[in-house]
Amino acid sequence: MSSAQSQAAPVSFREALKFWFWLGCISFGGPAGQIALMHEELVVRRRWISEKRYLHALNYCMLLPGPEAQQLATYMGWLMHGTRGGIAAGALFVLPSLVLLIILSWAYTAWGNHPWGQALLWGLKPAVTALVIHAAHRLAQRTLTSQWLWVLAVTSLLGMWWGLPFPFILAGAAMVGYAMTRQAGTRKPHSPTSFSAVLSAAPATASSDEDFGRTKNTRPEAHTHFSRQRLWRALAVGLGLWALSWGLIALLLGMDHTLTQMGGFFTQAALVTFGGAYAVLPFVTQAAVVQYGWLSAAQMMDGLALGETTPGPLIMVVAFVGFLGGHSQALFGHPWLGGVVAACVATWFTFLPSFVFILAGGPLVESTRNIPSLSGPLQGITAAVIGVIVHLASVFARQTWLPGGWHMLPDLAAMALTALATWALVKKGQSVLRVLGACSLLGLLRHALG
Repeated sequence: MSSAQSQAAPVSFREALKFWFWLGCISFGGPAGQIALMHEELVVRRRWISEKRYLHALNYCMLLPGPEAQQLATYMGWLMHGTRGGIAAGALFVLPSLVLLIILSWAYTAWGNHPWGQALLWGLKPAVTALVIHAAHRLAQRTLTSQWLWVLAVTSLLGMWWGLPFPFILAGAAMVGYAMTRQAGTRKPHSPTSFSAVLSAAPATASSDEDFGRTKNTRPEAHTHFSRQRLWRALAVGLGLWALSWGLIALLLGMDHTLTQMGGFFTQAALVTFGGAYAVLPFVTQAAVVQYGWLSAAQMMDGLALGETTPGPLIMVVAFVGFLGGHSQALFGHPWLGGVVAACVATWFTFLPSFVFILAGGPLVESTRNIPSLSGPLQGITAAVIGVIVHLASVFARQTWLPGGWHMLPDLAAMALTALATWALVKKGQSVLRVLGACSLLGLLRHALG
């Protein structure tokens, strides 16, 4: 490393804030695109973080439940500027998406039933079904490498059709995965998602020195040194914030209030989101539609379409779920105010565990630099997630192709558009935004010609 590099001025907190806000505004493309974008900006272009350190943090985030890209942003911010940096990076990564989804959710409630609004949504629904099919196909290609993984995927699909609870399916898959890898003995570790493998195989244009980013940013950081006291303090603060926020809502509004139920449910959802947003969407859909009645299955599809058009993690669709739940019940006597408050509550309880995971576990990971091998359980969980995603695709397909129910004739045009969108995503590799835009345009054109 040259003396010019070693003497480079540290990245200021203000400069980092501008970067994280900019990233939150342009982070389209789902977790794979967001992780690749952060790698390009932080490691290659700006050279704020070293290659090894970035991949080390990514490996840890891949083991956690919750949105990997948002957790990785939190980790990078924490590395550079401690707790305040982690909180700022993680919050700014989702804030633009939250604001946009609240605006889009309001527009949806105001104009969703307009003929042109219905035409737009008619075109989006086949695209959403195709997106879910594409997610299952992409995950299956890199995950289902053994016969027992295929069996797990099919079993989880049947379990969802039989109505088994989502956490139960994940727990069973993890146990099967652990047993299978124990039986097979030592094998090469397998990562359910190959982001780190892809990045590590890319040309290392940034310095390979593990401490390059640390040298440029700050002195060797005291906040990265593990201590039991710091670990317990971070856990206590995180659990305290959760207990205080949920407890106040329950105390002021009652245990049966919608916001109290949302706080408890979205906390639970945040803790079982292994496998990304598409894995937890069936769980959210089942509870929000069937158990709580916050919205309909068709509205859930519309929310996913809106979520795909905004930057930030796809799990931000929970803001749409919260908004519609609060809006439909006119919380606080006003639909719009109830929707905004409910969207913020859903977002808070969904992402709070991710901050706790990073701020509490980061020092341990940085100190040990050794993540325990969880390849077996993760393989099992990821295989089961594929079955869960296929089940979600079947639910969305039924809503799209049979909007009037099984006793009505299918919508052949919607079926054809679903097939076309799936072909564009799977075979032609078209971008999500391009497919959504084309399907929306076809929906509007169909209405204009009709």
